[in-house]
Amino acid sequence: MWRDSFRLQIFCLLLAILAFVVLVHNFLQLEHLDDATVSGSSWITENNDGQTLSRSTRIARKPYCGYEQQRLSKREQAEEESLLAALLWPKPPDDEIPFVQSTDPAHSDFVIVKPGAHFKVGDQLEVLVRMKDFRGKPKQYGGDYLQARIHSPLLKAGAVGRVVDCHNGFYKVFFTLLWPGEVKVSVSLVHPSEAIQVLLRLREERPDRVYFKSSFKSGRFSETTECNVCLPGDLPVCNFTDLYTGEPWFCYKPRKLSCASRISHAKGGYQKGLLTQEESLFFQSDVNIKMPIFPSGPDAVTVNARDIAEDPNVSPSGYYYQDQWRPRTHRIHHFNESEDITKCLQGKVIHLFGDSTIRQWFEYLTAFVPDLVEFNLGSPKNVGPFMAVDLKRNILLRFRCHGPPIRFTTVFSSELRYVANELNGIVGGRNTVIAITIWSHFSTFPVEVYIRRLRNIRRSVIQLLDRSPKTVIVIRTANVQELGPEVSLFNSDWYSYQLDSVMRKMFSGIAVHFVDAWEMSLAHHLPHNLHPNEIIVKNQIDAFLSYICPLQT
Repeated sequence: MWRDSFRLQIFCLLLAILAFVVLVHNFLQLEHLDDATVSGSSWITENNDGQTLSRSTRIARKPYCGYEQQRLSKREQAEEESLLAALLWPKPPDDEIPFVQSTDPAHSDFVIVKPGAHFKVGDQLEVLVRMKDFRGKPKQYGGDYLQARIHSPLLKAGAVGRVVDCHNGFYKVFFTLLWPGEVKVSVSLVHPSEAIQVLLRLREERPDRVYFKSSFKSGRFSETTECNVCLPGDLPVCNFTDLYTGEPWFCYKPRKLSCASRISHAKGGYQKGLLTQEESLFFQSDVNIKMPIFPSGPDAVTVNARDIAEDPNVSPSGYYYQDQWRPRTHRIHHFNESEDITKCLQGKVIHLFGDSTIRQWFEYLTAFVPDLVEFNLGSPKNVGPFMAVDLKRNILLRFRCHGPPIRFTTVFSSELRYVANELNGIVGGRNTVIAITIWSHFSTFPVEVYIRRLRNIRRSVIQLLDRSPKTVIVIRTANVQELGPEVSLFNSDWYSYQLDSVMRKMFSGIAVHFVDAWEMSLAHHLPHNLHPNEIIVKNQIDAFLSYICPLQT
């Protein structure tokens, strides 16, 4: 009997020790507190500042371990609520709108307000867009996602417009006229309001619609299991949550191998059958995805030159002229010769962190600058990490992808690094340059997952600038891309637009620079592409290098 009692005591003691270990482990996973905060703004509404939207999209949250396990300070909580409130999108009056009553770009049109007016460079051009459904009846509510630009094809000039939703089926678009000559207006419907509600539902209810996998190997035995920010069900999991940042990542535990035997991470695939038959009608190529809206009158105005400078405080951030990007707040140097780039980067260490859209910068620089020779690290193609050196001029260029979630083919587990942790390991200084982009691989998750990632990166950026204030840090924004029915469900421009809005707010007021890849891709005459054409990348590089080597005025 006494032996049974003794065994019971030992068993209880072991349980207590195990509970203590789990408690300590969870404590270490808590995110650091952050004192930074930022105020948000509301959806652009015309002439009703004192009113609230009668129907805005408010999400009834379901428990989701990707964001529910965060512990936030009061400032972090207030910031997150402000950021989410700023993303609220106008909602249709009914939850289920028949397809024939949804927005039809073919029946819709736009008119230029006062097309015969005498316009000069710097003036504002106003365009009124009238939306109709597939029956030709006027829409009575807003929430459509539009993109608009002005352009002059012969001058290879272009700029984006600012869209204002009037919430009654009408939209106003405001353009700043930035060059003389004939200027044309183009307006497109990216998604009807009815499709936006589907995208919202998928983001909140189906964050698993892109899934990932990891390989585990020990000797001659190997297994592959599914991974994600959160995994449903009661199966045993391997917890790969980062102890420094608290970024969660889980894989189903292999049946025979240990969690420590993980060797690689990869994109698993895309879930099918996400839409009902009625919902699929809102996502049709050549019908209601990125379709032009045509004018019911003139589509162009003549702009005359002006002697005085126009106001740079009005959007957009820049414009193209002769295929060269011209920011409105500062001058940039166009690095047309490789020698200009090597002279600018001499003695510099350049770190590029992010996804394949910033990997394009690495590829452009190593292709355009012959003395910048890539050093073979044996990394998988298109994955990295990559490194290039110019020994004569003491230039070191590095690229590393951000940590999961990332939809690359195969990344070695040892190379899965979080940007925040990498920044913490950089000394910084006047010869250190850092460029970051992070957006595309977060489009399928609730926005809180993205906010947490940016919060960690921002904290590391602030700490780096505190210890080395002369470090140059540049953030590349998101960009638009070609969309079809399937891509829209995972990487819609609407998702990217919302994430980009969050990023700009969270990094405002910090000593970082922005390369506005969004406007640079939207304003250009070439077709949209997730990986923009070389001429657009070249202009991004010009903007990037101009922060390192600003023009002397």
